Amino acid sequence: MSRIGRMPIAIPAGVTVEVAENNKVTVKGPKGTLERVLPTEMEIKVEGAEVVVSRPNDLKRMKSLHGLTRTLINNMVVGVTAGYEKKLEVNGVGYRAAKAGKKLTLNLGFSHPVEMEDPEGVETVVEGQNVIIVKGIDKEKVGQFAAEIRDKRRPEPYKGKGIKYADETIRRKVGKTGKK
Repeated sequence: MSRIGRMPIAIPAGVTVEVAENNKVTVKGPKGTLERVLPTEMEIKVEGAEVVVSRPNDLKRMKSLHGLTRTLINNMVVGVTAGYEKKLEVNGVGYRAAKAGKKLTLNLGFSHPVEMEDPEGVETVVEGQNVIIVKGIDKEKVGQFAAEIRDKRRPEPYKGKGIKYADETIRRKVGKTGKK
């Protein structure tokens, strides 16, 4: 049995979970509403204050979908209660981030500033000039947008310049040495 798939998902107070036909799961909470269509083979039941996911048989595909389905529902429940956030740091001389309305402007050493628009359901906050916090209720969207921001200038191994996640460590390399 999938250890993760077997665990029931506790529904906190103020959260409602509804399962419609074709396994369309709707989770409503204090921070908003999330919807997702999950694999139809899985059986999703709301029992009292918890959600239970079960699989029809032990085929390899069913086993892999079992844990995935449970984790996706759990991420939705956590999203509408606590929300998700990713912290990015901008390192480098003259590298900075600024926010105006829904537009994030990044100065990353290019000849032009890089402008990015906040996608639906995701909000960015700039602390100081070099910390960007991406917030939202959908874990997938938050992670995706944070990755897109980081892709504008990935950290390089020699000086560590670029945009990195706050919890990321950069493998540093030694630069070239001169002749003696």
